[in-house]
Amino acid sequence: MIHAAADTGTFVPRLPIGEWVDTAVDWVTATFDPVFDGIRSILETLYESLEWVLVTPPFAVVALVLAALAFWAKGWKLGLGTLVGFVVIAGVDQWTTAMETLALVLLATVVALLLGIPLGIWAARDDRVSRVVRPVLDFMQTMPAFVYLIPTVVIFLTGPVPGLVATVAFAIAPGVRLTELGIRQVDTEVVEAGRAFGATDGRILRQIQVPLALPTIMAGVNQVILLSLSMVVVAGLVGAPGLGAEVVASFQRIDVALGAEAGLAVVLLAIYLDRVTSALADRAPVARALAAAR
Repeated sequence: MIHAAADTGTFVPRLPIGEWVDTAVDWVTATFDPVFDGIRSILETLYESLEWVLVTPPFAVVALVLAALAFWAKGWKLGLGTLVGFVVIAGVDQWTTAMETLALVLLATVVALLLGIPLGIWAARDDRVSRVVRPVLDFMQTMPAFVYLIPTVVIFLTGPVPGLVATVAFAIAPGVRLTELGIRQVDTEVVEAGRAFGATDGRILRQIQVPLALPTIMAGVNQVILLSLSMVVVAGLVGAPGLGAEVVASFQRIDVALGAEAGLAVVLLAIYLDRVTSALADRAPVARALAAAR
């Protein structure tokens, strides 16, 4: 119902968009409650399994495995830097919360990429899909991060699941955009050469477009990971475990020391994830060929 113009204090009558959205969320929650229960169960199981893998082993084992991954991706400098960073995180007593955050980030990133990369490929191959997806992504990227938490709390209550769902919605956009961009930037003459040799559309996608677009797609993966990390910290407001809960607790208690230690752990984790994903992107055959040609 549109109220009188006097309600807004201007000549424009009030538009009850918020009430319409509230009604729509209530209807979706009531209608699809069994579906949301299933999603909640699956995400909780996956998160608890990943958290167990990262938290249960001794600190030295997990730290060495993650440092070995960094060493394999980039070299001894990144491996050594990773070890030093993780020792600092353990030294400020944030190791367990950091691994809980890492579990949330990895799970949210995988879900966002499973949804975002196919959607980006579809948008790159169909202009009509691209015209629909782009304004939706513009809307999602300009929406304040806290707004994503409201409907997820209504639907999934509190805990890691609403944080995961809000993180996926917040972080998916660069995965879609950069996948579409990478596919569209592939030289059309190379694609036409593939068709001239009788390759099917699926084979052209798998063996020409995706490999050539891989550096751009990996840039999108990197952005998805970093946006996921920023959002899971915010998700501490709705009960998501990890460093976000520590940051929220430090804010509520005005505990500067706890806030500084949790913030430092977030920064070190972000540096690790950024450097490793960037190094993995540089290992792609196309990226190596471009680097060798310079």
